[in-house]
Amino acid sequence: MGYVSALPPPRNDADAPGTEEVPPGPENGAGRRSVAVALLFGALGATVVLLASGRIWAEGRAAVGGGSLPLSADGRAVTGLPAALAIVALAALVAVFAVRGRSRRLVSGLLALSGLGAALAAVFAADDHRALDEQAARTTADTAARVVGLTHTAWPYVTAVGGALILLAGLLALRHGRNWPAMGGRYERDGSPRARTPAPVDPDRPEDLWKALDRGEDPTG
Repeated sequence: MGYVSALPPPRNDADAPGTEEVPPGPENGAGRRSVAVALLFGALGATVVLLASGRIWAEGRAAVGGGSLPLSADGRAVTGLPAALAIVALAALVAVFAVRGRSRRLVSGLLALSGLGAALAAVFAADDHRALDEQAARTTADTAARVVGLTHTAWPYVTAVGGALILLAGLLALRHGRNWPAMGGRYERDGSPRARTPAPVDPDRPEDLWKALDRGEDPTG
């Protein structure tokens, strides 16, 4: 007769239903990699927009007496929208990591829309002449004065490229943002604080009693 043990065989938790170890899937890996890419695109795009919108976008001349006066207008004089949206994008890029769930999707959408708006505003204002016309009117004190010899630079399109980078960062946040970490590691996924387990107190050790009192705990509980 073989030996029969009354003890149950050791249980392997890996064999229990619902406890199988799930290997990291490609979706989680793509989400982790996308964090760095989105940060790079968002920060670089906002920097490009802010720098390029401060460059000369249009140049021309205004007739003054028997001669002409050279005029120029930078991007913020032509349209201040790209620079304003770049600042919004920077704030949204930081806020993406401070929120979770639906709020994260909303902030990610704001990030994407900021990039799209900055790019479109730059493209539509690339051949604008109103800023130089207003400058010509102020310079000549003639409200009917108009700029002549108008030329445009490539900076509006550089600004549009920066806006496109911000847009890509927002699209990455919408696609992979649910797998990204959030600020405040002391909070659980549902946003509630983690419960702190009080340290064990030995009633025979006076130093443990004093430490518990310093922490605001009841050592007699």
